[in-house]
Amino acid sequence: MKYIFLILSFSLALFAQTEQEDITKQAIVKIYTVAKIPSYQSPWSSSMRSSTGSGAIIEGGYILTNAHVVANQAFLEVQRYGERKRYIAKVYAVSHQADLALLKVEDKAFFKDVVPLKFGTLPEVEQKIVVYGYPMGGSTLSATIGVVSRVEHHVYAHSGESFLAVQVDAAVNPGNSGGPALSDGKIVGVVMQVITKSQNIGYLVPVTMVRHFIDDMKDGHYDGFADLGLGTQKLENPAIRRYYGLDENVTGKLIDKVVYDSPAAGILHEGDIITAIDGHQIENDGTVEFRRHEYTDFYYFVDQHQMGEKVSLDIIRDQKPMQVEVPLSMTGDDMYLVKTTRYDQMPTYVIYGGYVFSPLTRNLIRSTNRNRLKLSCLAGKWQEKEKEEVVVLLKVLASDISRGDNDFGMWPIDKVNGKAFKNFKEFFTLMEALEAPYYFLEDNDGVKVVIDRKEAAQKQQEILKKYNIEYDRSEDLRGKVTP
Repeated sequence: MKYIFLILSFSLALFAQTEQEDITKQAIVKIYTVAKIPSYQSPWSSSMRSSTGSGAIIEGGYILTNAHVVANQAFLEVQRYGERKRYIAKVYAVSHQADLALLKVEDKAFFKDVVPLKFGTLPEVEQKIVVYGYPMGGSTLSATIGVVSRVEHHVYAHSGESFLAVQVDAAVNPGNSGGPALSDGKIVGVVMQVITKSQNIGYLVPVTMVRHFIDDMKDGHYDGFADLGLGTQKLENPAIRRYYGLDENVTGKLIDKVVYDSPAAGILHEGDIITAIDGHQIENDGTVEFRRHEYTDFYYFVDQHQMGEKVSLDIIRDQKPMQVEVPLSMTGDDMYLVKTTRYDQMPTYVIYGGYVFSPLTRNLIRSTNRNRLKLSCLAGKWQEKEKEEVVVLLKVLASDISRGDNDFGMWPIDKVNGKAFKNFKEFFTLMEALEAPYYFLEDNDGVKVVIDRKEAAQKQQEILKKYNIEYDRSEDLRGKVTP
């Protein structure tokens, strides 16, 4: 009788577990995306691409997935586990910074009898997780089991920015992106990326980032993750520590740059040493202890705040300790000289007589190896008061008026007829307003390109027709008149 009772108890527990797993699977979604992919080397054209990804139904009637699953989307469909019907979906909110997106489905039948997944907490190292999704190799739902290997800052491939990430050893493959990682039946992360040529090293967007994103969107507007606009360096070298008069008990990071219009401008100075953030000690390598014996970049505590809040910093200035508060009002993209990777929009460009100009973006740098070293160096810089954006001569369309200039490409321009400009908007205004007979373009090294303004205007339509280009400028510049 005792054995019968044990077998019955085990059977009931197994049945309950199976039933719970089935309820969980009902909330897993396959996402079908048709995307319009811009060509940054030929910014007037684009191509179409179809792909699939994964997602999870959460409270509020939303589908949680990755931003890169739906980036540049032209048409979206979603399909629930165990069903063959596809439903049309729309992007409700997206954070390309954090590689997260929320989708909406208007047809209420899509959500019938589904139990939305709930959020858990930031997982611990060695914690067991289950990854659900629709990876390559089949069309049905896949579930892989693994453990959390580490939790620390990592570069998000989609945006190129660094945030907290969860590394797992569960098998993750293309198509898994956007799928939930569950522990005890609750979402602890969203599958984001893998390290190629590795053995089962995948990364999740942690649940803390997901909660930040969802809280941010509650007012219907996405503000993003804030940046202080600081350049900092480690204080591990003994000589630099002696130079700044630091004893062994003082740790922190040295500020070597404050962006001229950043939230920290006027509050923090170059040469200040940040020793703590929100009361948490910053180590000499720039990390903070966010959990016992676990360290990550000190920006972890910046990312805990929403835009509009303030972060508290303990600093040493001229060997005197003090405390300051910095308002959080800008993202890194507001202050970078070269904008982060662009999505969901066509590139900006303008053509004069076959000479194609565009603002420099990371998309453009990644689209070619041409002049890569110089342009990548620019991508690592902050804005200055006199320079907020880089403009390049993207390419020269060969014609009789551009002979000898066809080797110019991805060439940064610094002056138009001797006048410097801050950004592409000012560059465009200068070019449109110019009445001199020549466009005289120059870079910082003194290299020059000269375009006959009248000849360029006369040949413009002929050149555009030859290269099958409908418009001489991007849509955002059309209709703009000369000031």
